[in-house]
Amino acid sequence: MTFTNKSLWITASLLIGSVLFFGLSGIDIWVQSHFYNPLTQQWMVDSNDKVLKFIFYDGIKRLLIVIAVLFLIGLIIGWKKSWMKLYKRGFIIVILSSIFVPLIVGSLKAVTNMPCPKQIENFGGVYPHTCVWEKYNTQECHLEKQKCWPAGHASGGFALLALVFLFRSRKAKIAAVTSAMLIGWSMGTYKMVIGDHFLSHTVITMILAWLIILLIVRGVDKFIQIREFRKEGVDD
Repeated sequence: MTFTNKSLWITASLLIGSVLFFGLSGIDIWVQSHFYNPLTQQWMVDSNDKVLKFIFYDGIKRLLIVIAVLFLIGLIIGWKKSWMKLYKRGFIIVILSSIFVPLIVGSLKAVTNMPCPKQIENFGGVYPHTCVWEKYNTQECHLEKQKCWPAGHASGGFALLALVFLFRSRKAKIAAVTSAMLIGWSMGTYKMVIGDHFLSHTVITMILAWLIILLIVRGVDKFIQIREFRKEGVDD
C-alpha cells in the first residue's frame, strides 16, 4: 500500500506538470508540424488507408477487447481453482483497468472541448489552438464542441500497464510494461501522423491511465483487506 500511495502522489504531480508544460509550451505544434505538409495540406499518413487503419485502429481495438474478455472468462472459470489464488488480485485489476481507463478518458474527451490537430488553424482547420483550461473567444463560441483531449484510442493500450500487477517475476513485469508501452504508443503515434492527436494527448493519456490503474489497485487492496478482516472476525 505504501508503494501505491507514493506512486499516486508522484503520478498525480507528473500529470499536472505535463498538462501545464504542454499547455504553456509550443512543443505540440512543433512536433505535429513534422507530420503535416502545408503545401499539399496532407498528413504523413492517409487516414483512409484501410490496411494501416485496420492494424493500428480497428484491429488493435478488437484485439484489446478480446484480451479483456479472455481475462474475464479466465477469472470466472478459475475463481475457485487453487492456482487462481496467486493471480486473482491481478486478474481483477487488469479487468477493471481495461474498463475504467478507456471509460474515464472517454468521459474527459466529451467535456474538455479540445480540437484535433487537423481541426485547428495551424493545420488548415478553423479552430484556434488553445490550452485545456482556456475557453474560445466570443466570436468562436458557435463552433461545434470537439472531443480530442486526451487520446481515447491509446487508452486501451495503456490500460495494459495493469499487467504489471498480475505477473510476479521482475522479468515478466518488465515484459508487460514494455508490451503495454509499445501497444499504447503505436496506437497514439498512428493517430498523430494522421492528424487526430497531438503528442501531449498521448502523453497525458499514458500518465492518466497509470494514475487510474493505481487508484484501482488501491481500491482492490482495500476491499481485500476489509474482506479478510471480516472473515477473521467471523472465524474468531
